[in-house]
Amino acid sequence: MTPQEHRAKALRIERSMRKCNDDDSDMTIECAMLAGTHWLNATLHVNGVTPEDTDVFHTYLLTVNEYRRLCVGANDAVKSLSEIEDLRPPYVRGNVGGGAQAAKRAVELLAIIRAKAEQET
Repeated sequence: MTPQEHRAKALRIERSMRKCNDDDSDMTIECAMLAGTHWLNATLHVNGVTPEDTDVFHTYLLTVNEYRRLCVGANDAVKSLSEIEDLRPPYVRGNVGGGAQAAKRAVELLAIIRAKAEQET
């Protein structure tokens, strides 16, 4: 997928995410993760860190060496996406309280990832 295609998908997901409210914290976190993944891939492709035919799907599926290599190319974005992904088990798949605060944090992290992508693309 090209950086422009990733950008378009991220923007579409973010538009959908804005329809969520505090009761939709699980969807907000999920949308932040999906949009963040597209923004990260756009950044990595533009910077030549990854080719357009190789996308990061989840940071937790990366090897330690690959995670570190990608951090050299987009440290704050990779770490922010990792933190969003860490919110998923307790707040999207689980029933831990504080979902609204977790969703707010996911949106803050998404802004970090988006800012890096917009700076680069």
